[in-house]
Amino acid sequence: MPLLPPLKAHRIPHLSPARRRGFVEHVQTVLKISERRPCKALGQHRSTQRKLPRGKGDEAALVAELIELARTYGRYGYRKVAALLEAAGWLSTTSGSSASGGRRG
Repeated sequence: MPLLPPLKAHRIPHLSPARRRGFVEHVQTVLKISERRPCKALGQHRSTQRKLPRGKGDEAALVAELIELARTYGRYGYRKVAALLEAAGWLSTTSGSSASGGRRG
């Protein structure tokens, strides 16, 4: 009888890392097993499990300012609103992606 190849766990695409993190913690507490086995079953790296997400401290204030600008200037596009946010002292981009029409190409 031939041996079957080992099964590889595939990452479940429709679950966010936060939902997977919660699922792994639930399985750990219910089954009283280590973190390694549920992470392997879900296809999630253990570093993702251990790394806590960092929240943005001023995100709620930024969203409130953005909504206020959208109410005041309803016909403005995202580039103009981003320019208004920058003029008000907010950083509109953090990763270099262009919300205000930066470099292209």
